[in-house]
Amino acid sequence: MGARRTAVAIAAALLALAGCAENPVTGERELRLVSEREEIALGEQQYQPTLQSMGGPYTTDPQLVEYVRRVGQRVAAESDRPGLPYEFTVLNDSTPNAWALPGGKIAVNRGLLREMESEAELAAVLGHEVVHSAARHSAQRLERGMLMQAGVAALGVATRGRDWQALVVAGAGVGMQLVSQRYSRAAEHEADRYGTRYMARAGYDPRAAVSLQEKFVALAEGGERSWLEGLFASHPPSRERVERNRELAERLLAEHEGEALRVGEARYAERIAPLERHREAYAAYDEGRRRLAEGEAEVALQRAEEAIAQRPAESAFHALRGASLAELGRKAEAAQALDRAIELNGRYFAPHLRRGLLAQEQGQAETARRHLERANALLPTAPAHWGLGVLAEQRGAREAAVEHFRIAAESESDYGRRAREALARLRG
Repeated sequence: MGARRTAVAIAAALLALAGCAENPVTGERELRLVSEREEIALGEQQYQPTLQSMGGPYTTDPQLVEYVRRVGQRVAAESDRPGLPYEFTVLNDSTPNAWALPGGKIAVNRGLLREMESEAELAAVLGHEVVHSAARHSAQRLERGMLMQAGVAALGVATRGRDWQALVVAGAGVGMQLVSQRYSRAAEHEADRYGTRYMARAGYDPRAAVSLQEKFVALAEGGERSWLEGLFASHPPSRERVERNRELAERLLAEHEGEALRVGEARYAERIAPLERHREAYAAYDEGRRRLAEGEAEVALQRAEEAIAQRPAESAFHALRGASLAELGRKAEAAQALDRAIELNGRYFAPHLRRGLLAQEQGQAETARRHLERANALLPTAPAHWGLGVLAEQRGAREAAVEHFRIAAESESDYGRRAREALARLRG
């Protein structure tokens, strides 16, 4: 009961400090616990860790990334909060998904780009995410968490999901938690309504928002797993939304009568042509990742090499090859593959982390330290802190070792367990 009373007291204090303000998009009065400055700061703080934890930025086709950025900025310029520092990034992930953080930080997965058929459909997706930021839907999630659990720290770190998400240390995982939560029906309706208006103001045919939602409903009803785990997990589609969008699109067409509204099918097809050409390479890579997670390193290696043969400039394919070789005990070859992955894209934490841990196993302390520190600078994780703790202890830097182990110990992973054992030894 004491803990409950404390939580209630903190929540009451938060309410007392809160202000009432007008929502910048809907004009409705709302409780305000997070100021605009805090909202922007949170987005800036969490954007890069969230990008890193969800596949990392897609760097193999800079022209495609720039194209998405330009479409996003064109739509954002027509929003009711054009002054937010909007950013648009493509993630190197085949899961069809898109998300927004507070302050206008938005990402769309490579996998979703392949499912759309026009620039107007891209504008519809990005407009929808712009509203989630502009109308404070992401910030409202944070405020609800503060009231319900008495503090931002209570949001915790996402411990389910794919790849590295369970290994991210506290603080760097708040963004993951925010983007993985399901939006309310009201928030989705607002994002549809205002996002479609923004795309029409930007010169795009609003009927693309309807065709996109129709496609989403059909996929949801078909139980397509990748969609259920991706976009639909936080953005559930419905026939009700399709009909609302259809009615809105007709009104907007009447408002913009005489204007040459853009669809951009040919332009879009041209921009995503490299993704289409290398569809089989990414399919082999995705299968390889699954096989590696299931302990089938030999098959994972075969799939990685198939992918590299088709698109040798993709860093992720070399990283998979390196991870597979390491599991097979072929450490020298693994190091070469990981070095190649880092050479192609040094802005993603995972190859640095794998390379650092491999170097540590091989007794290459300086190489291990350099890569683990770089990995932590991009995304702090329990394995990197554990590895740096081991290295610090080996060179007699006890205080540094304790600090690294202390951070790693917050994780419930195997690395967290090892860190707790090391702390007990050093403190005992």
